Amino acid sequence: MTVRLETLAGAAARPHLASLAALRTEVFAEFPYLYAGDREEEARYLATYAEGKGAAIVVALDGEAAVGAATCQPMAETHGEVREAFARSGHDIAATCYFGESVLRASYRGQGLGVAFFTAREAHARALGLRIATFCAVVRNPNDPRRPADYTPLDAFWRKRGYVHHPELSCVMRWRELGDDRETPHTLAFWVKELA
Repeated sequence: MTVRLETLAGAAARPHLASLAALRTEVFAEFPYLYAGDREEEARYLATYAEGKGAAIVVALDGEAAVGAATCQPMAETHGEVREAFARSGHDIAATCYFGESVLRASYRGQGLGVAFFTAREAHARALGLRIATFCAVVRNPNDPRRPADYTPLDAFWRKRGYVHHPELSCVMRWRELGDDRETPHTLAFWVKELA
């Protein structure tokens, strides 16, 4: 495999934001997100990770082309819906690193990069002195008629990485799904891991 990972922030991340924004709209259009993304909005969102205090973007590069990325930042710095839901649960915000989204071009999947994304983000969290890692994933009905026949949920993959599903801990985010003319609410449930 010729792909390498780099954990970037600030000026080092900026050259990749436009291509990663395009990649995010591509990957999140797939089930289970079915997200009708806007590249400019995605680039602005990624800039919060490039510029945010303690934040980082782990970029997968094939040569100089960005083919994937995973984001992370201290929970205290992340967007309101996530931070507030986590705070209501009684978890320690100050000790937690929030893992935002991971995206990877389809042709690069199944080569260990998903594991590497988690390893790199956990290393970043530890370097910040944080002892808990968490992320949230969209909740879809298993019988959703839009679910592709070959779709495999990532639950087993996440459990193998040591993350515990907390369906009682959730937040609601709004986005426009493919084919919709307005944003609708979506529930996302948290997965949590104590970092050694």
